[in-house]
Amino acid sequence: MSKTILVVDDKKELRAMVQAYLDQEGFHVVTAGDGQEALYVARHEKPDLILLDLMMPQMGGYEFLRVYSREADTPIIILTARLDEGDKVLGLELGADDFIVKPFGVKEVVARIRAITRRCLSRKPDTSAASFRLGDLEVFPAELRARRGDETIELSLRETKLLELFFKNPGKVLDRNTIFNACWGQNYLPSSRTLDQHISKLRKRIEPDPKNPKIIQTVHGAGYRYEG
Repeated sequence: MSKTILVVDDKKELRAMVQAYLDQEGFHVVTAGDGQEALYVARHEKPDLILLDLMMPQMGGYEFLRVYSREADTPIIILTARLDEGDKVLGLELGADDFIVKPFGVKEVVARIRAITRRCLSRKPDTSAASFRLGDLEVFPAELRARRGDETIELSLRETKLLELFFKNPGKVLDRNTIFNACWGQNYLPSSRTLDQHISKLRKRIEPDPKNPKIIQTVHGAGYRYEG
């Protein structure tokens, strides 16, 4: 089954060029001309990867990232005319996986897509076990959900991977690099707050009292730990 790629750019000619080439490479391509349209398309098409321009009318790329990264863990490659350190830090913090600077060659785009696709496949949860427990929380990795009593909690792929990592390392303090390598597949810049934001959002969903977490505990200056 071919993978669906969403191409988001306000330049119609660029969308058409990238779409034509990706079609030839066997991908199913959908497009959008701005962030607002991209949200609609992404929510309905559930793309496997998104190519995202930053400077667009209606809703720019950064705002799209802020909204959509809360809804899905879809890999996102940013298309940008310039890339300084500030742009990269912000993009990473908002959930981007890679960057391509314009002008670019379509062969480079395909190579980046395939590389990120392989990376994402390598970080899928281990579904060999039907479920595992973190305290009173039972996690079902194949279903991307957890259960506490009668309550069912829907999880994203990355949230499931995070919980699986803590389950496999009870009592061990996991530093930021270890967690990023296991769940993101790459090293992020030290100033990135991506991990803290993900942990905070996950706690609000799985902890009975997020302000006094029992499952994912903070070890100040070192990382995070699950006591087991």
